[in-house]
Amino acid sequence: MKIITRTVWILSLVSLFTDIASEMLYPVMPVYLKEIGFSILLIGILEGVAEATAGLSKSYFGKLSDVSGKRLPFVRLGYLLSAISKPMMAVFIYPLWIFFSRTTDRIGKGLRTGARDAMLSDEATPQTKGRIFGLHRAMDTLGAVLGPSVALIYLYFHPGNYAMLFYIAFIPGVIAISFTFLIHEGKKNQNKIHFKICPPFFFRSILEGKPAVL
Repeated sequence: MKIITRTVWILSLVSLFTDIASEMLYPVMPVYLKEIGFSILLIGILEGVAEATAGLSKSYFGKLSDVSGKRLPFVRLGYLLSAISKPMMAVFIYPLWIFFSRTTDRIGKGLRTGARDAMLSDEATPQTKGRIFGLHRAMDTLGAVLGPSVALIYLYFHPGNYAMLFYIAFIPGVIAISFTFLIHEGKKNQNKIHFKICPPFFFRSILEGKPAVL
């Protein structure tokens, strides 16, 4: 049996490029926000709201993925939202727009995380789970190293030009999304699990054509 399957490699590469895009911006985010008029308090509130959104949405979208019996739509939409949120933060500098952009990124993380991990788990056996998730985490960590390195090199030649980094970060984000279209979801991932969920009002019908079951 092949331990590291095609799907595992692709999902690992997707995480690599997504983390390059994200980690390019995290080190300069507070400086950029302060430059466009955010106070330290407002930066703290922004990050608190963003991380709370990611944490709360992971549980809901993970369960919705189980209910629908599908994984790929959640993975693709999640990475798409994270990618488009990067240039959005450089387009307008109004506080509400920045909050919306940052929250969009974190909703994307919540959308994809549970479904992606479920796909990785489906590709593993009890004997190979450590190696599969280890590879995925290693690629994710490599992205966290490469991202700041790219930002550092860019800012060395273009000091203070933070806004352009948000546009540049869109490139690895698009590469990550493109890789997701090389994945084919197997039938074993499409067995629906029937149980009721009570979703937050604003998440209803995002991924399904009918209202969520109450």
